[in-house]
Amino acid sequence: MDNDIILETKNLRKEFGGLVAVDDVSIKVRKHTLHAIIGPNGAGKTTFFNLLSGNIEPTSGSVIYKGNDITNLPIHRTIHLGIGRSFQITNIFPNLTVFENVRLACQSLGKDNAKFWRRASSFEQYNQRTSDVLHRVGLEKRAAQLARTLPHGDQRKLELGMILAPDPEVLLLDEPTAGMASEQVPELIALIQEIQQSGDKTVMLVEHNMNVVMQVSDMITVMHQGKVLAEDTPAAITTNEDVQTAYLGGLYQLDM
Repeated sequence: MDNDIILETKNLRKEFGGLVAVDDVSIKVRKHTLHAIIGPNGAGKTTFFNLLSGNIEPTSGSVIYKGNDITNLPIHRTIHLGIGRSFQITNIFPNLTVFENVRLACQSLGKDNAKFWRRASSFEQYNQRTSDVLHRVGLEKRAAQLARTLPHGDQRKLELGMILAPDPEVLLLDEPTAGMASEQVPELIALIQEIQQSGDKTVMLVEHNMNVVMQVSDMITVMHQGKVLAEDTPAAITTNEDVQTAYLGGLYQLDM
């Protein structure tokens, strides 16, 4: 086993009736890298993420995390193992404060996750962890604000904070910039880079913004019709003729 590989799939396949959404996909993700998954709509990217995180079970194939087969584990088990997951649609508790959202995420993996009737102030370790996470994602000044009143960009930061709360080793980020104004994107991407480059996190990213993908990725996997079309560095992907034809349409060129 290659100890540098933290997450791996082997011939992963998902069928929905007669539709093959993920078609025998095998990839390896190295520790402490930012690995992007790109492809046109319908390529199978989100279904692939759902298989990695345990949201759905594969038709066949396997998911290996840190050398262990986690193929059929449900999402709450994969979270406990150290895999955090975001979704295309912002997933927060709108009527709770920013602080309460993150504290619940901290508490959910602790020994006190079922003790709902104790005073929240008694969970000091969770309060401290919550404060640390809010500082990291730049929301400490909005801690008392109701989550639903945040601008969309800050809601995305809050969701990232909720993923970070239990200190996962792998972050699966599905379209983190979806719905964001263009001027908000660089700040969020810089935050994701800072988290990944802190030395102990691996990030997998599904993203349509090609400038973002090319600038931040260590490795890119291109999916097309459920299959892996190509996998390489950003520089190599931009000049790959198959990728240009199937996805980039010959329109995207990047000065590397």
